[in-house]
Amino acid sequence: MKKTILGIGAVLLALIVIAVFRAGTVFEDVQLPAAENLAQVDLDEDQVVERIAGAIRFRTISHDDRSNFDADAFLAYHDYLRESFPLVHERAGLELINDYSLLFHIPGSDPSLKPIMLMGHMDVVPVDDVTLAEWTHDPFAGKVVDGEIWGRGAIDNKLSVMSFLEAIEALIRNGFEPRRSLYLSFGHDEEVGGRDGAQAVAEHLKQQGIEFEFVVDEGGAILDGIIQSVDRPVALIGVAEKGYLNLRLRVDAPGGHSSRPPPQSGLGILSRAIVKLEDNPFPSELTHIKKTFGAYAAYARFTDRLAMGNTWLLGPVIKSVLAKDQAMAGSMRTTTAATMASGSSKSNILPTRAEAVVNFRILPGDTAEQVRNRVIEIIDDERVEVIMETNINPSPVSPADSWGYELLASTIRGFDADILVAPNLLIGGTDARYFHAVSPNVYRFIMVRATPDTMNIVHGIDERIAIEEYLTAIRFYYALIRRATE
Repeated sequence: MKKTILGIGAVLLALIVIAVFRAGTVFEDVQLPAAENLAQVDLDEDQVVERIAGAIRFRTISHDDRSNFDADAFLAYHDYLRESFPLVHERAGLELINDYSLLFHIPGSDPSLKPIMLMGHMDVVPVDDVTLAEWTHDPFAGKVVDGEIWGRGAIDNKLSVMSFLEAIEALIRNGFEPRRSLYLSFGHDEEVGGRDGAQAVAEHLKQQGIEFEFVVDEGGAILDGIIQSVDRPVALIGVAEKGYLNLRLRVDAPGGHSSRPPPQSGLGILSRAIVKLEDNPFPSELTHIKKTFGAYAAYARFTDRLAMGNTWLLGPVIKSVLAKDQAMAGSMRTTTAATMASGSSKSNILPTRAEAVVNFRILPGDTAEQVRNRVIEIIDDERVEVIMETNINPSPVSPADSWGYELLASTIRGFDADILVAPNLLIGGTDARYFHAVSPNVYRFIMVRATPDTMNIVHGIDERIAIEEYLTAIRFYYALIRRATE
């Protein structure tokens, strides 16, 4: 018995030694050097600020009900961009895609170089009437108060549209003669899926046989004070994004008066199906989280390196801890969210048809069809019809060692060498998903800092951007474009 205890103790000690050793040796410092001697640009700050404030005043809203689309708002915004950035419009070729999306092209002098693409979208989400009174300033007034630019779209995503154009206008003013061609794509329906905008643009470019060296869209940002395992800001560059699937669950039943209910109503059957789905989540994996952590692990706390360096031993514990954080849980698995339900039209009538919509965000490696098949298997009830509706498979995963990624990362660090850069899986969706058809190197990042105080303002109440943050974004894109096209 004593030998057995000693043997177990020796094994445990060996495991501890191995785990500690791996925590100290498995992670290398893979941060790229900060770019030096970045191109600088002088900006007329008052005019720059007024231009983005003016952009916010256009109600370029995307509604789920497309009959509410305000074409005049988008066309007026097009005119505003033309007036605000005359040099870009004189220099660049401009195509209108499906009437409202904009595709700019500035040719380079060397056609042997693959072009680059910068993307943004002109549309914004609506402001709910019930929350309107909670806004500090009218969301479409474009107010500039206390060093901040307020309003819907200040970040998502008129920031990209306006900062790209400001940077290129300044480049042209300063004698811009690119060797590599530059494209800009500004979609008009990203907030409702991007099928008429970005998807059509990507298909148009593919038909022309154009392949891009790299593509940059919105998505990642600089997280400052949010990642607790490291005491530096971390710029997350999205190298992939999850897929999107809506499944409609439908149960047809005889109906009747609620005074004579069956053992299970149609709504009861439907409810059991939803509970089964919530009780049986998709399996989790650490693949994407490990890639993100590995990029900044050399600067992380020892306890976190101890855990992430020994997933072979501590994997189940890590998954259990991370699953309690909604954002981290979304990076580990295909997620399940019951979002809509309906039954009868009156409280004393049994429903003849009960329906629910369940939304899934699909992890790379899964497909919409695989998710549907697993849902049918989990529910295991022939009375529940499972109907596939909106579905977009996950994007491919772009490399984190391409020239485009490294250019982006080194330029970010060139503005602040304290920033660490890491590849990341985006749990939301962007227009970038369509551009994998024209480039293997598709990245998602905007030059904005997100803090614990500002994390929830995108799509939320009091969306705004600090003036200094916006000016930094313009200077960043000025330097990035210069480096990418020289």
